[in-house]
Amino acid sequence: MSQKQMKEAFVSNLNGTTVLEVIQVLCLPAPCVLCRGLLTVLLQHFYPSYTWRTQFFIDFVVLIVPLVAALTILSSFLLLEQLTIIIFGAGLAYQIYHRRTCYARVPVQKILENFLKISLESEYIPAISCFRTINNVFTAIAILAVDFPIFPRRFAKTELYGTGIMDLGVGGFLFGTAMVCPEVRKKSSMEESRFYHLTKSLHSVCPLVFLGIGRLITIKSIDYQEHLTEYGVHWNFFFTLAIVKLITSLLLITCPLNKSWIVAISITVLYQLALDFTPLKRLILYGTDGSGTRVGLLNANREGIISTLGYVTIYMAGVQTGSCLFKNRSHIKDWIKVICCLLLTGISLLVCLYIVQANIEAVSRRMANLAFCVWIVASSLIFLSSLLIGDIILSFAKFLFKGALMPCSRKLIQSPATTKKHSESLVPEAERKGASLCLITAINRNQLFFFLLSNITTGLINLMVDTLHSSTSWTLFTLCLYMLTNCLTLFVLHLQDKTIKFW
Repeated sequence: MSQKQMKEAFVSNLNGTTVLEVIQVLCLPAPCVLCRGLLTVLLQHFYPSYTWRTQFFIDFVVLIVPLVAALTILSSFLLLEQLTIIIFGAGLAYQIYHRRTCYARVPVQKILENFLKISLESEYIPAISCFRTINNVFTAIAILAVDFPIFPRRFAKTELYGTGIMDLGVGGFLFGTAMVCPEVRKKSSMEESRFYHLTKSLHSVCPLVFLGIGRLITIKSIDYQEHLTEYGVHWNFFFTLAIVKLITSLLLITCPLNKSWIVAISITVLYQLALDFTPLKRLILYGTDGSGTRVGLLNANREGIISTLGYVTIYMAGVQTGSCLFKNRSHIKDWIKVICCLLLTGISLLVCLYIVQANIEAVSRRMANLAFCVWIVASSLIFLSSLLIGDIILSFAKFLFKGALMPCSRKLIQSPATTKKHSESLVPEAERKGASLCLITAINRNQLFFFLLSNITTGLINLMVDTLHSSTSWTLFTLCLYMLTNCLTLFVLHLQDKTIKFW
C-alpha cells in the first residue's frame, strides 16, 4: 500500500462521536475568549504600555493552544480542561472586581442594576466575529491534526452516518457567513434594484469557482491524498460555497429575511422526503448503476452536488439568525432575552434531532440530510449563545474598569458610573487600540485567506513529514508551529491594515 493510500485509509470509514461531546468541545472557546479579555484588562492595568507582541502572545496561548490541546492530548479530558479554564477565568474576574475603579463602595446588587441599564453598540457584535474565527481555527487545526495518530479518530469526518468534530467545518462556515451576508447587513439602500445583491453574489462567486478549479488542479497534479466520499472526484469546498451563495441569493430576492426559517425548513423537509421516497439516496451512495460508479460528472461528484441542498438549508438558517441578531437593540436586558431565545431554540433543535435520528435517519454529512442540518444549526446556536454570554461578562468587566482596553468586545455607549468626559475618552481611544491588537479581528478580517493559507501549509507539511508515524511531542510541536505561522501572518497583515481579497 502506498503512502497516499495509507493516509486515505487512515481518515476513512469512521463513525464520529456523540452529539454531547461535540457540544462540549464547542463550549470550550467561550471561556478562553473570556479569559483573554479579562487577562488583557489586568495586563493593561499593571503594564499599560505593552506592545502588540505581548497581545499576540496572550491571544495565541489563551485562544489557540487550548483548542490544539482539546483536539489532541486533552481530547479525553475535555471536562477537566474546561473546568481549569473556568476557574482561571473566575480568578481573573475576582481580581477585576476587587480592583474596580468604578462603584468601588457600592453593593453588588446596585452595580448589577446599573449595569442592566447601560446601552451597547448594536452594529458590531463581537460574538459573531468570534464564532466565525473560532470555527475557522478549529478547521485549520483539524485538517492537519487528522493526519497524525494523536488526533482522535472519533473527531474525524464520518464516512456515512455519525457526528464528528470535523463534520461541523463547512456547515459552521456557511452558517457564520450567512449571519453577516450583505442581505442581513443591509449594505444597499432601499432605492437600489432588488437584484443588487444577486449581481454582487455573481461577482463574488467567480473567484470561488477559480479557487475551486485551482485546488482541483493542484491536488490532482501532485497526487495528494483525498477523502473521496466527502465531495467526490472533482468537487470541493469552494464549489459548494459558490453554488450555495448563488442559490441563496436567488432565494433572498423574493424571500423576506425574517421568513428565511420557513425556506430552510421547507427545503430540508422536501430534500429528506426525496431521500426516503425516491432513488436519490441510492444515487448518492451507489451511483446511477448501483455499483458505486464514478463514471460521468454526476457520478464522480454526486456527494458534493446533491448535498448542496442541505447546505442551502444551513445558510438560510444562518440568515434568519443574523437578521434576528442585527435588529436595533442595545440594552443589556434585551441581549439577555436574545441569548435565552437562542439557547432555547438550540436545545429544542437537539430534542428534534433525537426524534429525527430515532424515527427517520441518523446524521449524515455525506448526504447533508435533515438530521445533519438540524445538528449543524443546533450546535451553531449553542456555540453562538456561549460566546454571547461571554460577551456580556466582558462588557460587565469593562463597566467596572475605567478606561478598560478589551479587544473584540462591545462598546459601552453610556455608563451611569462615569461622567460624559470619561465616556468620550474611554470609547474611541480604547476601542481603536483594542481593535488593532486582536487575533480574532485579524483572522475574521481575512477569513478566506486564512483558510487558504492553512490548506497550503497543511499540504506542505504532509509532503515533508511522515505524519502517520510521528511521535506525540513532534506532533504537538508541528501543530503549534503551524498555527503560530498562520496566526502571526494574519496578525501582521491586520496591523498593516491589509485585507486580502480575491475579487
